[in-house]
Amino acid sequence: MRAAILAGLALLGAAPVPADLLIRGGTVVAGEGASFTGDVAVRGDRIVAVGRKLSLSAARVVEARGLIVAPGFIDPHAHVEAELLGEDARARLVGKFLMQGVTTAFIGNDGGGALDSGAVLASAKARPVGINYATYVGFGSVRRAVLGEADRARTATERARMQALVTRAMCGGALGLSSGLFYAPQSFARTDEVADVARAAGKLGGFYDTHLRDESSYTIGLEAAVAEALAIGRRAGAPVHIAHIKALGADVEGHAPRVIAAIEAARAAGQRVTADQYPWDASGTSLVAALVPGWVQAGGRGAMLAQLDQPRARSEMAENLRRRGGPAKLLLTGGPAPYRGRTLADIAGARDPVAAAIEVIRVEDPPVASFNQSERDIEAFMRRPWVMTGSDASTGHPRAYGSFARKYAVYVRARRVLDPAAFVARSSTLAADTFGLKDRGRIAPGAFADLVLFDPARYAARATYQRPTEPAAGVAMVLVNGRVAVEGGRLTGVAAGRALPRTPPAGACPR
Repeated sequence: MRAAILAGLALLGAAPVPADLLIRGGTVVAGEGASFTGDVAVRGDRIVAVGRKLSLSAARVVEARGLIVAPGFIDPHAHVEAELLGEDARARLVGKFLMQGVTTAFIGNDGGGALDSGAVLASAKARPVGINYATYVGFGSVRRAVLGEADRARTATERARMQALVTRAMCGGALGLSSGLFYAPQSFARTDEVADVARAAGKLGGFYDTHLRDESSYTIGLEAAVAEALAIGRRAGAPVHIAHIKALGADVEGHAPRVIAAIEAARAAGQRVTADQYPWDASGTSLVAALVPGWVQAGGRGAMLAQLDQPRARSEMAENLRRRGGPAKLLLTGGPAPYRGRTLADIAGARDPVAAAIEVIRVEDPPVASFNQSERDIEAFMRRPWVMTGSDASTGHPRAYGSFARKYAVYVRARRVLDPAAFVARSSTLAADTFGLKDRGRIAPGAFADLVLFDPARYAARATYQRPTEPAAGVAMVLVNGRVAVEGGRLTGVAAGRALPRTPPAGACPR
């Protein structure tokens, strides 16, 4: 009752306590409902009042006229483990995210999440971080721990060990199980093996987050891979989240409506299914993942290098290159200096591009940007209310520094695919609600004060494929748990982020 009374007072324009910070006169896009011009008051780590014109004292007043005030953005697919868990205090701020207004991220995606989720989450106490984070345990990590790089089925004993590892990680606070079935050795696992392991997460209320087995036509095809993910979720009793949803490559261009129809049929039947998406036409992966067949990768790098010159391997690499749109569509965004920043076509010149790719791979497996998606498919996925914004932040791709900002600049301001309220909902509220992040993803009394103030005329990505580490423009202020992390378009150095463990059902874990 007390909470309801306080919330009512806040909406009427009065607050029961003074505020530390009053954000005044901005366009408040609260995460649900209509936006309005008004004020937001913060005390400690919480929002204490929201209204059209608040009358209360505050230690500091920020004039937000002309700015959008939104809940901090939540990235459900962010490869920022190295920054968050590392020794470098500056890197742990994750400035590339804060400068876009991202205040929470999920790590451990694509099957790579650490087995000891408890240690990952405890790290923030000893090494302060700039953003909030949650973690998955990875199917790839589990499989490697039990089977190594082997291309074989697991035994009954190994099955029990894999499930036990997931149960332990869930009891340590993991969100659920992530998979990257496109990547070896995860690609060696059959559907029933993945479902068995995912069931250990589902029993404890966890999610099944997946980089699909095939986003193109490499193996089973895009639509079959979506069907497999849905089947795994049903068998595991776990909600399904599809990572960086897309139709990748020439063979599946225009297939977005088929994927959407399959997912919406599952949702209509009662299955919980969501997805995330980055707003770029180039995906990011490695040269090996893009071109080298899974059977060649079995046994690790040494075994792979020994087989690259086999006629069958070269033939299948040529076919994979065709799927990717040819050598001009692969831009090396990292790796050895002679190759970095050049397309595979440029590196090959008059030579066979597969031979050129093998030459590079023998030195290193560099990251690549692969230009292989159509705008028609990107926009079709983006319009669906179950698709949230994500970055899939990887080295060398501008999506790490600009995904949220680019989505607003290109798909809200320029093309009007979404309106500002839908953008905020897909970039914050949907993720908070889907994954049960209590009191986040909204601007409301009692919610955590994760907030972003940005200029709707200037908010945009500055990162490009040639300069992928340029920070976004247009963010005036960011608060993380009530503390100012960005001000005047600059990082303040404040590390106010928190680990966000998922709590298993009562009595489900041993004490």
